[in-house]
Formats: sequence, structure tokens, C-alpha cells
Amino acid sequence: MAESNLLERLDGLVSRFEEVGTLITDPAVIADMKRFVKLNKEYHDLEKIVAARSEYIKMKDGIEEAKEILENEQDPEMKEIAKEELEICTTRIPVLEEEIKLLLVPADPQDDKNAIVEIRGGTGGDEAAIFAGDLYRMYVKYCEGKGWKVSVSDYSEGTNGGYKEIVFNVTGEGVYGILKYESGVHRVQRVPQTETQGRVHTSAATVAVLPEADEFDVEVKESDIRVDTFCSSGAGGQSVNTTYSAIRLVHIPTGITVQCQDQKSQLKNKAKALIELRSRIYNMEYQKYIDEIASKRKTMVSSGDRSAKIRTYNYPQGRVTDHRINLTLYNLSSIMDGEIQTIIDQLIVAENAERLKEAQL
Repeated sequence: MAESNLLERLDGLVSRFEEVGTLITDPAVIADMKRFVKLNKEYHDLEKIVAARSEYIKMKDGIEEAKEILENEQDPEMKEIAKEELEICTTRIPVLEEEIKLLLVPADPQDDKNAIVEIRGGTGGDEAAIFAGDLYRMYVKYCEGKGWKVSVSDYSEGTNGGYKEIVFNVTGEGVYGILKYESGVHRVQRVPQTETQGRVHTSAATVAVLPEADEFDVEVKESDIRVDTFCSSGAGGQSVNTTYSAIRLVHIPTGITVQCQDQKSQLKNKAKALIELRSRIYNMEYQKYIDEIASKRKTMVSSGDRSAKIRTYNYPQGRVTDHRINLTLYNLSSIMDGEIQTIIDQLIVAENAERLKEAQL
């Protein structure tokens, strides 16, 4: 994008930034929570663009000033300072231009949301459940490193360890925008704990990452929900199998069923289950948006397609391969300890390239 066009687009957004800044202080807007939250999000996004615009103009002015000093100044010390300034500004400009282009491309509107993550053991029986447990531990370690909060809502333990299924909420800043890249089929190649002959087996687990829906994102009527109570089946002390604290919610119009047995309080379990129910209903519509984008992008690293094989963890070779971007790393143990940021960073770079290409910036 030419420099003049870039600045023109940025100038147009400054007036919108000022307009939104005024709107979010209007009592009528504040009273309309749905509109207020939407405008707040827009203000936050525009704030980044306006800050980048200010830095861009500062760098351009810096280049002009440095050139003027080099042409007219006689003092060697001043000329040396101007040289350094010119180099800093000249190096920063192209980097800043790419950052601005990405800021101008509409991001996934759900990226700032919290996430609900569901891990299910797939093919491989007991070993698949054990691997699902390994993936859960990997994500917990990663989330802890990011300062995010993890809260389990439901789980079903495997016969020999791990989980047949585990569902948990992740709360923090920009959670969904990062964890969405983990949706899909994860394969593991290793000698299972249950294998007596020492043969390498291939097992799999599926990961689904959903954006957590806010109350105003989707309306769920109480009359459309059937509530069942039952005894918790896992860890929880003396209350397990003695009080009906676990909750199952069935959304009658869609048939979606969720349950929560993590809390000792029935009310707390119901509140968590409602969040998940809302999110799963919301995700039905959101998936249409994802499918539309997927049809435009070839790589679509965050398509949310649960049936797509995205990554292989090969224990004999200590290797992890992400098939979407043909990335292979030989640090399996550290990755299973939650150090997956390198993979996610590469996936973000790949998707950003697709976004820029799609927008033809």
C-alpha cells in the first residue's frame, strides 16, 4: 500500500476514534449494554491504530529532520546523532507499515473472548484417553505461563488414567484468539503404557476450542432448558455421590446438552453450565462465519474443523509436526510441558499472511 493511501485511511479512522470516544460517555449508550460493549471493543481497536499512526508520522518526520541536519549542520557530533536517528526511523518504517496493514484488516470478532476447551480421546482406546490427559496438562501449563485461569467444568476419567473427555474454561486476555489454533485432531505415536511388546502405536485425541459467549451474544430462554441433577462422579470429598450437586442442561430447541460437576454447589454448577450452553448455541452461528472465511483462505490454520489432523507428537523421535504449516520441532518434552508458544506464533504469522493477501493490502 502506498504511503499516501495508508495515511489517508488512517486519517479517516481518527475521526471515527474521536466519535466513538464521545459515544461511550453518553448515558444512553451506557444504558444499552450490548451497544456499549461493542463500541468499547471498537474504541480499543481504533486506539491501537491511532497510536500506530502517531508513531508512523513521528518516524516520517524524524527522517526529514535527520536529512535536513545532515545536509546543513556542520557539527560532527550533531551529524552523528542525525545518522543514528535516520537509521532507526528508516528501519522502523517498513515494520510499522506491516503492523498497520494488519491492524486495518478486520480481525476475528471473537478473538478477545474467553474460551471453552473440550478434549476427547479418539482412536486408540485407553492410550487415547491417556494422551487426552497429556494434552490437558500441556494446556494447563501453557495457560499458567500466560497468567490465564483454568476451570474444569466436566470430565470423564479413562480406565488407565487420563480422560475420555474433559471440558474446561480458560479466562484471560485474548484467550480465544490464541487457543483457537489448537482445534482439530492431535495424533500421538509412542509405545503405550498398556503395550507389552514395545511396539509403537498411533492414537488420537480431538480438541475443540469455542469462544465463550457473553449473555447478550445469545438469548437462551429458561423455558427452553430442561434441568437434570445428579451426583458428582469425580474428586470432591465427602459430597461425592451423596448430594445432587451436578447439573445437566438440555436445550430443547437444539438438543444441545452440557453438564457441570466441578463445584460442590448446585447453583455454581448451573451458572457454569449455562455459560457453556450459551457458548455452544452461539458457536452454531459462529461456525457459519468460520466456514465462510475458510472458503477464501487456503491455509486457514484456525478453521475450527474438528476432523482435520493438525499435529503429530512422535515420542520415539522426540518430534512434533504441525501439518498446517509444515513445521517440525525436536523439543517434544518441553512442548508437552506447555511450551507451545513457538508453534502458535508460526501459525499466527501464516494466518496473518493469508489475511493480508485476502484483503489485498
